[in-house]
Amino acid sequence: MLKLEEQQSLGEASCALSEIVTKPNRSLTLDLVRRVESVSSTHSQHHGKLTVHAEECFSSRTTAEMMLSCLDLESKDLFSKCDPFLVISKLVESGISIPVCKTEVLKNDHNPTWKPVFLNIQQVGSKDSPLVIECFNFNSNGKHDLIGKVQKSLADLEKIHSGREGENLFLPTLVGHDSENKILKSKLFVENFSETVQHTFLDYLAGGVELNFMVAIDFTASNGNPRLPDSLHYIDPSGRQNAYQKAIYEVGEVLQFYDTDKCFPAWGFGARPIDGPVSHCFNLNGSNNYCKVEGIRGIMMAYTSALFNVSLAGPTLFGHVINKAALIASQSLADEAQKYFVLLIITDGVVTDLQETKDALVKASDLPLSILIVGVGGADFKEMEILDADKGERLESSTGRVASRDIVQFVPFRDVQGGEVSIVQALLAELPTQFLTYMR
Repeated sequence: MLKLEEQQSLGEASCALSEIVTKPNRSLTLDLVRRVESVSSTHSQHHGKLTVHAEECFSSRTTAEMMLSCLDLESKDLFSKCDPFLVISKLVESGISIPVCKTEVLKNDHNPTWKPVFLNIQQVGSKDSPLVIECFNFNSNGKHDLIGKVQKSLADLEKIHSGREGENLFLPTLVGHDSENKILKSKLFVENFSETVQHTFLDYLAGGVELNFMVAIDFTASNGNPRLPDSLHYIDPSGRQNAYQKAIYEVGEVLQFYDTDKCFPAWGFGARPIDGPVSHCFNLNGSNNYCKVEGIRGIMMAYTSALFNVSLAGPTLFGHVINKAALIASQSLADEAQKYFVLLIITDGVVTDLQETKDALVKASDLPLSILIVGVGGADFKEMEILDADKGERLESSTGRVASRDIVQFVPFRDVQGGEVSIVQALLAELPTQFLTYMR
């Protein structure tokens, strides 16, 4: 093995992947830097250049589309109805399964046929990689009952489709110290199976589509007095970032490269600007006319100055800022601009206008818009999980209209602090899929 500590370092360079893929030829040349530590100071010396080129592999473009159905599903309880949904997971070498796709929940249906699912071949590994398809009965408490499962590759599922024969579900059972599979009479069928080469996220970028970043910050009183160290809005003189600053910086650092002019709309909500009533959507820069600031540094500066120019109030209302972002997205759509908008909402609290927020999100689900929500502090964020709609049903408005797609990703900051996944990885995990769902 090569011992790196015995080798001479020629220099290092770092960048965000988004910085490479947004360059016209997907190539980026970086200065190699070598840090030289002397007794008095640390200074960097330039030692040549390094060019990085990004290329997308072909398998990432091939997508399998399947329509799955089941027959004779068993009820888990004598008197309860069956509300089934499927989870498709890939098996990795260590033996654990990682969910890659989930269907909608169908109410009271023992012979369900779900909407088509799209599986990217690269996402699952290959056509011969093992997949676990589990059928669950939905429970509103989040503890879903396993009805049965099958383990098949995409190639196997294609054979099931062409043979028109269903595959029996099984349930793992423990017999003494051994586990056996109990074969059920319930069957899984593959109604349709097709493969297509789809446009990818990078194809759209190459075609000139831009992602525009927006941010909305919670200035409600539950954050605590910004002048005291226990406040979530406390600006540490040592330069250590609070949770709001961290979220703005980390997400903005990645998304800024997808935006050519790097001018970002930035709002605050839940505070009383000097000499005015409580506002649930005010321009962070203090202007009455324009909401944009320049660059991530501009957002940071506007945030800090707003803390000294508003008094924290309440309640926590999301509807206003979501409607404002949706208005910008719909105007852009009317102008036929090639833009997709990403609104980052950072909040410490439980949303007070849950139904109004749902109405705003359902309305916005037809627009080129995704909403990332970061929950900071120790509050109970159960209602945010409802908005995320990852646990089951799509959002429904007060008039009964269902969201055309999921546009929200919620992450509690405490769940990723010091973990293996960064806040930006957790937040942006669903963004390319949400973007492609909109484009398709």
